[in-house]
Amino acid sequence: MKEILVLFPNEWDRAEFEAPRHRARYRFHYEGFDLFRFPENVRLALFDARRFIDRIVARYRHAGLAGVVSNEEQWGALIAAVVAQRLGLPTADPRAILAAQHKYYARRLMERAVPEATPRYAVFPYDVRRAEEVGLPFPCFVKPVKATYSILARRAERFEDVRALMTFRPLERFILEKLIQPANDLAADFGMGYDVDTHHMIAEEVLAGTQVTVEGIAHGGTVTILGIVDAVMYPGTIAFQRFEYPSAVPADVQARMAAIAEKAVRALGFDHGVFNVELFHDAATDRVTVLEVNPRIAYQFADLYEKVEGFSTYDAVLALATGRAPVLVKGRGRYRHAASFVLRAFGRPRLKAFPDRARVAALRRRYRDARLMVYVKTGAQLEREVKWLGSYRYAVLNLGAMDGRELVERYHDVKGALAFEFA
Repeated sequence: MKEILVLFPNEWDRAEFEAPRHRARYRFHYEGFDLFRFPENVRLALFDARRFIDRIVARYRHAGLAGVVSNEEQWGALIAAVVAQRLGLPTADPRAILAAQHKYYARRLMERAVPEATPRYAVFPYDVRRAEEVGLPFPCFVKPVKATYSILARRAERFEDVRALMTFRPLERFILEKLIQPANDLAADFGMGYDVDTHHMIAEEVLAGTQVTVEGIAHGGTVTILGIVDAVMYPGTIAFQRFEYPSAVPADVQARMAAIAEKAVRALGFDHGVFNVELFHDAATDRVTVLEVNPRIAYQFADLYEKVEGFSTYDAVLALATGRAPVLVKGRGRYRHAASFVLRAFGRPRLKAFPDRARVAALRRRYRDARLMVYVKTGAQLEREVKWLGSYRYAVLNLGAMDGRELVERYHDVKGALAFEFA
């Protein structure tokens, strides 16, 4: 039994790690909280990354840990790398994770490594006053240099859209400050010398085409591509409607995407762990561009690989965390297709009815191979999500099938049975 420390676990982590195949080989210790689940996230108000790291290192220094993992994007992956480094366990260099997660500095590194795949960009402060400070003509795409789950990421048609996006209530500003402070603190500790801290936004040229996620492994000086997942948006929005595996992008374009993803990862210095790179392919110009590099697994997709290929990227995470090279054999899954459906409400939704725990449990028993996550939010929490993300994500449903028609039929069956209602 290998002892594994899991930092800032979410519901996907717990569902995976509680599976019998993992519990037979590992004993998991959970620390930290889920940033996006109430009431756990109330702990954000008093969170200090440095104190947390010191406490965890002291607690587990003599616990016989074999590895430290975290798939949480905002600060979990970074803190896990710092903890593992201090405990002498296998990990990526925290400076590589800092570079990848700082969207401005990541762009600077990637434009040297893959200039043909780097979109035009500029950086501007939170308290921007004039359109000229944005640095790019409108329309453009704006987002924080350090954020997660597309928080405050938006297409801006004009400067007034930027000002409206960057106008915060006191509680919103407090939450944002607490979310970005760990990155600033740890960047200073590792001597990154950022002259553009996380109180900035980045503007990028508007990209068009098919968005994909290339996922892979960096280990022992080599980079191995695991797979490519297609993203489909809700029409007229930048909100994900579903993710599909395997990718329908032409094979030659997939090969180019994989090569660009490898160069981008190497440019950031990320040499140990699972990563995912988001890219666009514009069929009209045949241009491939890098959207961002994430130094962690796309945990929502792990189940898709398992349904089609027979392996989960969580297997790779655990192998690498314990210093072993992952062995992942493809083509042994139960299905030919898999998708992760994201159920959203737009506009100014007000939740009228939602499934209770008994109904959700019954659906999970009925569709045993499905992965269903439900997110019930009301009041200020719901309003804040709509403002920051542009919509309310109320459920995520992963399904497998032998063809597309069966996949869609199963999706509608489960969605109808969930019985969400909005006023």
